[in-house]
Formats: sequence, structure tokens, C-alpha cells
Amino acid sequence: MMTSTTQRRPLWRPGRRALGLTALAVPALMALGGCGGRSGGGGGALRVVDYYNTPADDVAIDGALEASAAELGLTFARERVPGDQLVAKVLQMGSSRTMPDLLMLDNPDVQQVAASGALAPLEQYGIDVEDFTPAVADLGMFEGTLYGVAPTVNTIALFYDVAALEDAGVAPPTTWDELREAAAALTTPERYGLAFSATASYEGTWQFLPFMWSNGGDETELDGEGVLGASRLWGDLVGEGSASRSVVNWEQGDAMDQFKAGNAAMVVNGPWNIAGLREDVPELEWDVVTIPVPEPGGTSVAPLGGEVWTIPVTGDEQRQADAAALLKGFLSPQNQLAMAQERSTIPGDAEAAAQFAAENPDLSTFVDQVSTARSRTAQLGPDWPRTAKAIYTANQRVLVDDTDPAEAFDEAARTVD
Repeated sequence: MMTSTTQRRPLWRPGRRALGLTALAVPALMALGGCGGRSGGGGGALRVVDYYNTPADDVAIDGALEASAAELGLTFARERVPGDQLVAKVLQMGSSRTMPDLLMLDNPDVQQVAASGALAPLEQYGIDVEDFTPAVADLGMFEGTLYGVAPTVNTIALFYDVAALEDAGVAPPTTWDELREAAAALTTPERYGLAFSATASYEGTWQFLPFMWSNGGDETELDGEGVLGASRLWGDLVGEGSASRSVVNWEQGDAMDQFKAGNAAMVVNGPWNIAGLREDVPELEWDVVTIPVPEPGGTSVAPLGGEVWTIPVTGDEQRQADAAALLKGFLSPQNQLAMAQERSTIPGDAEAAAQFAAENPDLSTFVDQVSTARSRTAQLGPDWPRTAKAIYTANQRVLVDDTDPAEAFDEAARTVD
């Protein structure tokens, strides 16, 4: 996604690695499938590679892995790689035939790596996603085969300052017209009505997708009216002064900081920031609603974030089987609930998600939003990164240069044809 590097990465959260790096990983990994062996095989602790680096993440991931390993009589050793370096590290390990036994990937990267033959199909080990919602199941799919599973996921919704809305006499917005009206009413000389991230990165695209998809926009038709209407909405909010022009420079953490500081009455953001929100401004009364839709009764469709766990092809069948057993235990509904609780994310298992919503009302809106969310790579697969770049580039032109959305996205459509 799939998050500043000092914060918990969502799903999914848009990565900030260079666009070309992900594409480079595929050819270099092609030689890995079917290799005869690797250093370190034939016993010892299973190697686990991920990019989690916050205390909450470590507690959750270590706890789930330790519980599963203990039941199986296995041991493991985690290697933490910075998120913006993970794909490069995978590329290096693939070329040197030192892939780990368990590999976590940001979900948009799964299809590129799976296309190389570097990942083992999971169903051969009895791992399936029958109890997961279709969109969550899709995160680890490539050409109809399951290569990875996301134990928890996330998405984005609309946070709002309860007192600010009450003082302005406006209700939490549910439609675009209501959003415009509320944002205008909440804007004062000291405060903007709304904050969001429109940065020139995958985070900017990630935040745009709920507006684009809910308006019927499609990543295969960037010059279509559904996309243009969403871009006009963003342009209007900035042009009317209801949102700061600085949204083009704000990552999601920056937008949330504006909300915490009282500089914005509403903010588009994700559940990974809830812990910090409670800790940094405990006096602030806030709530969350799903992303407003163009018309009453419409469906709010947001992108799914979350990390997907995979089993690389290492040539050591016993270690792959052990890794699969560890992964299967790691993915249990009980572990999903524990990880979701610790990390403010949503279980992938549908029943576990419903239980989680009942036990965590502050996060129930995100459970609702996840139920209609979509995978970013579902339609375009490995071609998604190029389109994501075209989207955020077009919106930068709209918001920075006041380019008409029709012109900006016509050019965007041509760049991905």
C-alpha cells in the first residue's frame, strides 16, 4: 500500500519504493523456481522475513508465530527489512538462492513475485481462504492460484472531530454534496474542513481510489467520467479553500497530524493511526464514518491494505512443508483476532471480523468499509504500479497547476495504453 516509515504500515499501505524496483524483481527471480537447494537448508530455525518495526507489530507478529511454532515443535528467526527496501532484498535473495522460508509482502507486490515462479502455491499444503471475504482472498491470488494470505487487512475511512461538527451544526457527511457542505462549514481562518493525502506517491493514489471507485471510475479507463468526477471533487475542495493546497505534500501521517493539531476537522485516514490518536490527543472526541459516496444509497468502495504471507520456493521440500505448517497455525482465527487487536487492523476471516467489530466499536466502521473494499491489483495484476503512478501524477497536475481533470487524465490514460 500501502504509511511515514515511523508508523505502522497498512496494507496495504502504498509503498514508497521506486516504481521500477518492483518490476525489476520479476526477471531476477525467474531462476529461483525449481532450484536445487539453498544455503542453510536441511534443518535449523525457519527464516522469516518481514518489514514490521513498531512495538505493537512486533508483539502481535512474534506472539502469533511463537504460539504456532511451539505447537509444532518448530523454531524460527525473524529478519526485519525496512519496507522501502524489501523488494530489493527479495531480488537479492532470489539471485543468491537464499530466499527465506516465510516471506511477507505488501499485497500489491504479490502478483509480480508470484509471476516469477518464486512462490509456492498454498493449496497443496491445505491452506485456503474459503472463510475469507472474496476481496481479502484476492490479495494473495495470481491467475487463479493462491500464493499468499493476509491474516489482517486495513482500509481508509473518514475521521471527524465530534465537537467541531456539533458546533458547526453539521452531521457526519455521507454523500459528496454533504462532504462539500460540511467541509465548507467547518473551515475557519484557523482550520480547514478536511485533510487528505494527495502526495505524488502510491499513498496519493490509495486515498483517491475510494472516491474514484465509488463514483464508478475504473483503473482500465482513466479518462472516464467516474475518474474525472472524483478528481473534480478533490479539485473543488482545494480550490474552494475547504482543504489545504498542502495536501499535495502530505502523506497519510501528515494529514492525521493536522487533525490531531486541530488544523483540520475531518481527515481521510486508516485504523493504524488510532493508537497514536488516542495517545497523543486523549482529550479529543472523534468518530469515523465510511467514505462519502456521490449519491444517497451508493456503496462506498475503498482499497484493501494489508501484508500477505507467502512461502518461497527454496528447493527444500521439508522446510517448505514446515513453513506451511507454521503459516497455517499463524493464520488461525484466534491469531487473527489477537493480531488485529494489537495492531488496530481487521481480521481477514469473515466471522473473526464480525466478532472483532462487536468487541471493538471504534473499529466497526473499518470492518464495514473492508466488507465492500477492493484489491488494487485485482484488474491489472502486475501492471497496477504503472497505473497508480499515472493516477497520482494526474491529480498532482489538477491540484498544483489547476489543470482540468479531463486534460490531466487524458494524458494519464495515454501513458498506460
